[in-house]
Order: sequence, then C-alpha cells, then structure tokens
Amino acid sequence: MNTTIGKSTGKVTLLSAGPGDLDLLTLKAAKALASADVVLLDDLANPEIVTLAPQARVIRVGKRGGCRSTPQAFIERLMQRYALKGLHVVRVKGGEALLFGRAGEELAALRGAGIPVEIVNGISSGFAAAAGLGISLTHRRHCHGVSFITAHTEDHGEPDWAALAATRTTLAIYMGMRRIESLATALLASLPPDTPAAVVQWAGGANERRLLTRLDRLAADAALEGFGSPAVILVGSAIGESVERGSEGSEEWRENPAAMQTEARVADDRVAQAA
Repeated sequence: MNTTIGKSTGKVTLLSAGPGDLDLLTLKAAKALASADVVLLDDLANPEIVTLAPQARVIRVGKRGGCRSTPQAFIERLMQRYALKGLHVVRVKGGEALLFGRAGEELAALRGAGIPVEIVNGISSGFAAAAGLGISLTHRRHCHGVSFITAHTEDHGEPDWAALAATRTTLAIYMGMRRIESLATALLASLPPDTPAAVVQWAGGANERRLLTRLDRLAADAALEGFGSPAVILVGSAIGESVERGSEGSEEWRENPAAMQTEARVADDRVAQAA
C-alpha cells in the first residue's frame, strides 16, 4: 500500500469491471487499478482483476441476489473511512457501475462526506449477452430502442410488464431468473407466444451459456437446461436475428441440428461453384 500519501482527503473510483473478460476493461480502468490503495471487490467481477492492482489492499464485499451479501451501508462506510485517510479507493463493480449497481446510493454517500468521486464506465452484461448472440439490441427492422429492466423493484414488487411490453422495445431483464416464470406469464398477456427470447448466463465470461427460445417456452426451457443466476433475459423480435437461429430465424434450427448441417453443405456448394 502506498504510504506516501498525505493526510488530505483521498478519492473513490467507481470502476465498472465489465462482464468478466479482463480484455474488455478500458485503459482508464487499468490505470485506476494500478494506482489503487484499496480495492473493494464485488462478487460478480472477475477475481483476477486484482492482479492489476499490485499495491492495493483487497477487501471482498460481495453482493449477490439470493445469497448472503455485504450490507450496502457497510460498503459505503468502508469507502468513506479509507478515502478520508487520504487513500485512493477503487470500488470494483461487475458490469456497468451506473446500471443496477447501486452507484446512485454510493455517489450520494460519498458526496455527502465531501469525498471526490470518479466514474469509470464498462460493458454491461446486457451488451455482452447481445454480442454473444450476435445481435443488435436496437435493430431498426424490429424496434426503436432497448429497455434495461431490473425484475426486482426497491419494494420487492415487480415492474409494470404490460407497460414495458407496450414500448415495443427489446427488453433486457436483469436479476430476473428467480421470477422468470411470473415475468414470462405477465409478458405473454401483451406479447405473442412466439416472441423470440433468450437467456445468457455469465455473459461475456469464459463459461458463458446461451439459450434461444420463445416467450411461451422461456421459463420451461431455462429450467430444463439448468440456467440460473447471474443471467440476462432478452425478449423481443430483434432476438430472432441471432446467428445461432440461422438466417431465417427458424425454430427448426433450435430443435433440429440436421438443418444446420444441410444449410452448411448448401453454403459450401455455393462457395465451390463460385470458385
């Protein structure tokens, strides 16, 4: 730990660690970690990220839905305590810190204590999931936008799924696996049963898993394939553009691997003829 810092107030960096692949970190993130005195590490961040902060004291402050978590108030006190000692505190958050990462609460607490705060953006798991599927969340043939949603409101209720379905945007649903059956049922009241849907678990990581299905089979297929948290649920016609569904987005591709082999042979024949 750097012991040359004076007694003046230090600072806190809210650092977005992205979906897990360290290659996706920004240069700004790497520089912040290299200068860190204290790293508060989130459970959803790749633990190997600490190798980029060789001089820092590492404190694990995990927060996972459905698991025992470090209280938010305690994390805020830790940031204040070390920053007020003149240290550079890097609060490492999985994904994008400003998207469902409680950054608003932490910013308010730090600013209230007169502590300078820097924000380093990163790649959210919703974008990593889309990249894995090979789709655009805002494909203009299908929608005019994307809605990022948490399935858990502050009062432990659920969002207005009917209103969200009416937006005709691609729905990127975070923290929804424990409610996947109820949210799918609610969306089916407003959307067609064959609306394309997907689940991407550990998006952007080495162990990423992807499920392509349709809204009326979403919950059943996810359960059958053993999908769980952390995962992003994507719903909307743009999901049907996934390269894993084939050029026509046919359900046949999901259920009949022979169709892919046939199409591959046709493509090879076309290449041979062109040559």
